[in-house]
Amino acid sequence: MASLLLFAATAGAEQVGKEFDLQGFIDGETAAGKQRVVVPPGCYRVAPRHGTHLSFKDLKDIVIIADGVEMICTQTTRALAFENCRNVRFKGLTVDYDPLPFTEGRIVALAPDKGWVEFEVIAGYPEHQLQERVEIYDPATGELRRETGGWAKEFETLGNHRYRVAKPKAYRYRADWDTEQVGDILVTNHSFPDGAGGHAVTVGHCAGLRLEDVTLYAAPSFGFLEHECDGTTYLRCKIDRRAPAKDPVKRGFARMRSLDADAFHSTGAAKGPAILNCTAKFQGDDCVNIHGTYHYVAGSSGNQLRIAALNRLTIEPGDPVEFLPFEGRRPADAVATSVEPDAPITDAEKEFLRKISLLPRHKEILLAGQAKFFKLTLDRAVPLPMSSAVCSGNRVGNGFVVKGCDFGYNRSRGILIKASRGQVVGNRITHGWMAAVLVAPEFWWFESASSSDVVIRDNIITGCRRPAVEIIAPGGNGKPLPSGANRDIAITGNTFTHCAWPNIRVTSTDRLVVKGNRLTPVEPEDFTPLVARPWNWGTDAPSPVVLEFCDQPDVQPLPKR
Repeated sequence: MASLLLFAATAGAEQVGKEFDLQGFIDGETAAGKQRVVVPPGCYRVAPRHGTHLSFKDLKDIVIIADGVEMICTQTTRALAFENCRNVRFKGLTVDYDPLPFTEGRIVALAPDKGWVEFEVIAGYPEHQLQERVEIYDPATGELRRETGGWAKEFETLGNHRYRVAKPKAYRYRADWDTEQVGDILVTNHSFPDGAGGHAVTVGHCAGLRLEDVTLYAAPSFGFLEHECDGTTYLRCKIDRRAPAKDPVKRGFARMRSLDADAFHSTGAAKGPAILNCTAKFQGDDCVNIHGTYHYVAGSSGNQLRIAALNRLTIEPGDPVEFLPFEGRRPADAVATSVEPDAPITDAEKEFLRKISLLPRHKEILLAGQAKFFKLTLDRAVPLPMSSAVCSGNRVGNGFVVKGCDFGYNRSRGILIKASRGQVVGNRITHGWMAAVLVAPEFWWFESASSSDVVIRDNIITGCRRPAVEIIAPGGNGKPLPSGANRDIAITGNTFTHCAWPNIRVTSTDRLVVKGNRLTPVEPEDFTPLVARPWNWGTDAPSPVVLEFCDQPDVQPLPKR
């Protein structure tokens, strides 16, 4: 059993309590048949067991109350794990890490062309075991200074707490991109022990799980990751950077980052999550990502497809099957009637695969013969070009809700959706560097699917540097698909302030509604130093709303530029 020390919850306090076995206490209460477990308030320093600091498995109809409880994770591995739980409610708990899964340093030197930076680790932050996930912050504003760029994987040790990290060999200076300065704060990942990693909270194969009032101040990767769940609820969960006055470790400068990657990430859900009145700020990637898994299509003949699964096959007989064509119109869904193992990848398939754009690690799995191939039989003929993709329509997170949340100040997307029959309503999304709301399949990542019956309403989006709401459907070739890839999307009553033009971009959508939105005017004074000027599409966008390949759009009259 992992042992825990109870200590006073004041910044920099000495450990003063007795040992307390948090895992053992909860396990003992549930083993005794208690349906309601109340954890004694306090701040507990936890050593992980088998890579997890606190785990729950096969629980049913149980409430666990952890109000006033803080868990300090002592290794940069998983904090909480829920596996195969049914109708469990978990309330409270604050999670932090010591050492942190990231470090901070002040930039002390730059190459003349900014091809490398030198930084000095700030007192109170971990050294050694550094991993590249570099972000650079302006210490005056506390926000990102620049776009996230590519960096070399190695950190050169210079002594006296100083390190150098370079940009790739193909790097070329760009004044509008390479804006870092001496004195800026560089943040990058840190692992302890060396090579350790994981997500703060993982939820696997659970149904009806409710996580309420859980606060995460750090995570080695994602904050909340759920896999193949059914109807998870996240209520008033909070992800943010910890204020210095409440930090248990005294540091030479405030934390600039909260988590190292996504805040809420859902994959393969039978019913998508309800993310309600939650907060996600300053994490290293998306605030929300809800999706399923695509399988690669190597060929088609009549009602049979030859497909490849990089990991586990997620299509079962009887499932509705959705299609993402390499090019051309998206076919109507079919039904899987059988799935059988098939022969490994052929040389001809490898030759074609080498030419397409795909995440390198996914392409390598396919080319190395590590993916498993299957013959998928459908209830009707569906001709698909090679390098299309398919997924199960039962495991993409349909029925999701993201409502009343406060998101932003991150390098990437606010809310990324690839599911259907869902709502994005009444959220506040501030100072994101990519789309505030993006609805799109992603062939590059093999994340499915296309979307239908999605409402994006009454959101307040401020200071978005890219088109704030994008509804798109690129095929496997990266080009927009014809209308009908997405269907029945409504964008209404949203407010866009200080956002780049176009505010809204929609492609490949049938039966689109865009009404009642308050849009960003184009006058130069509306653009602050934190926000990019109107995005250049090759030619200036003709209006704050851009439509491409959309049939039957219902768009209210818009002001001319």
